[in-house]
Amino acid sequence: MKKKLFAVVMASMMAVSALAACTDKNGTDTTAGTAAAPDTTNAEGEAVYSQEAILDMKMFAAMAGTEINSGNKIQELIAEKTGVRLKETWLTGQQAGEAIGAIIASGELPDLIDGGDGSVTLWENDLLVAWDPYLDMYPNLKEMYTDEEWDKFRMEDGHIYWANVFGNHYKGIDTSTGHNGEAFWIQVRVLEDAGYPQVQTLDEYFELLDNYVEKYKTMPDGETPLIAYTALTDGWKYFCLENPPMFLDGYPNDGCCIVNVDDPANPVVVDYNTTDTAKKYFQKLNEEWKKGSINPDFATQSYDDYISMLSTGRVLGLCDQYWDFAYSLMGPFAQNLDSLDGGRLDELGCDYVPLGLTIEAGMENQWHSYGDELNQSSGVAVTTSCPDPNLAFKFLSDVLEQDVHDLRFWGIEGEDYLVGDDGLYYRTEEMRQLWKDDDYKANHICSYSYCPQWLGISRDGKNAMMPSEQTSEFYAGLAEPLAKCFQAYGAATYADMIGSPDCGQYPWYPLWSWSNNLSNDTDGGIAWQKMGEVKHEWLPKIVMSNNFESDWNSYLAAYAECKPEDFLAEAQAEVDARLATARENGYEG
Repeated sequence: MKKKLFAVVMASMMAVSALAACTDKNGTDTTAGTAAAPDTTNAEGEAVYSQEAILDMKMFAAMAGTEINSGNKIQELIAEKTGVRLKETWLTGQQAGEAIGAIIASGELPDLIDGGDGSVTLWENDLLVAWDPYLDMYPNLKEMYTDEEWDKFRMEDGHIYWANVFGNHYKGIDTSTGHNGEAFWIQVRVLEDAGYPQVQTLDEYFELLDNYVEKYKTMPDGETPLIAYTALTDGWKYFCLENPPMFLDGYPNDGCCIVNVDDPANPVVVDYNTTDTAKKYFQKLNEEWKKGSINPDFATQSYDDYISMLSTGRVLGLCDQYWDFAYSLMGPFAQNLDSLDGGRLDELGCDYVPLGLTIEAGMENQWHSYGDELNQSSGVAVTTSCPDPNLAFKFLSDVLEQDVHDLRFWGIEGEDYLVGDDGLYYRTEEMRQLWKDDDYKANHICSYSYCPQWLGISRDGKNAMMPSEQTSEFYAGLAEPLAKCFQAYGAATYADMIGSPDCGQYPWYPLWSWSNNLSNDTDGGIAWQKMGEVKHEWLPKIVMSNNFESDWNSYLAAYAECKPEDFLAEAQAEVDARLATARENGYEG
């Protein structure tokens, strides 16, 4: 990989500089003004800023998202506490790599950025500020990871340029109630109608969906046709279509391959794309396609169209990661609809629960991963266009202060949550519904969702960092059909619905944190890119094929031309290297 060194110029941290890449209070570019300079330093040498002036900064996240309105109440409160008002923008009709390429070409970088799978490209172009000196300056940031974990973020030049902000439980105490990862999801009304059966295999899953569509055919309006199942192929999100064979064979989400541990001392990389299970899975999708059970637009639908379709409640099943779709449905599912005689989609039973399916009954699944996953392939970064990197890092630290963190995720005490005599936070039903309302989100809520954050127990030792992990709030927030489903299966959490055993995490896991950053500088990297291109082209064709056997063989031939063996060899070398490092540090596996 091309190595480009970026030296942090310490003098520029404190300098007064033009705000070429920042914005004024109206969100427009400014060419005049000064970056906030620290008034003094404290005993630990940390910069101390006056809160009299608020600096506007921009952040771009290479993910789909929704912008909040100017004057957002909680955003203004956070600005008063931190001295920074952050204008967030999101992907609109582009893939992450395309968007990052366009930003680089324009030369107009935001102050902060999460480049997703374009993060390495930003680094290669010398556009990111190294975190290293700031980690010692701001303990809140350093606390996010151990020294060993931070080292995994280091690029080839030895420096850290971003931090992933998701999946970290404070002090390592896991309070998870959800399943944020991938699964086959099904609406609870389908399970209730079938008497809450045990669903273990792909065949059983589709039988349930097909039977429900045959029985009811439409939504309660009598006009909107039900869709048994949909897939997503838009951009990198085509993992929803292509990687289930890995899970169906009972393996965890290493993302790019299976790592077989029949001999734990000598793990072996296996290509899930060419297994017998892969063929059975795509053949099943092809059968369902021919029945008319799969969304006819799945192969051409954009992500926004996909979310819009799910928001109607008409789609009974899908395979996806929870964070990628469910948060967008909370508002639409909680609205009173004329088509439901003033009822709501969640009250109809349109909420989804995950199922840990396997290709054969009786197999253990590993859809749910217990503990925190370290994804060092991307994260929030400060760009070289930021006129005051020190203030940017200070802001990233400040949003981890407990009072600011509470504002981001709990809201304002007395308005968004109350405190009981026992010191525990709770919400009324009216408050819960407001936090699902799109207008309220735009005007009131400011989570800065791609900035550093914690899961787990807050610093008071009582409350959860996130309301979704506060046990009382989790159960109180469940619509009745969803609560009935949990009760019927004896599930306390979404993870219980999947039923994955806690197999621990191997030292190489998750391997996608390596493959996400592959470049074209190696034979394996070239093969990896070509493999993705062939799967993007062929897998939808296979699902829609009139001659599955013929098209499956044509796909395998095209796939073989990519030289996947080159990629698998590099994946094996990475597994071996991570295992060797872990053994040097005392791992006994």
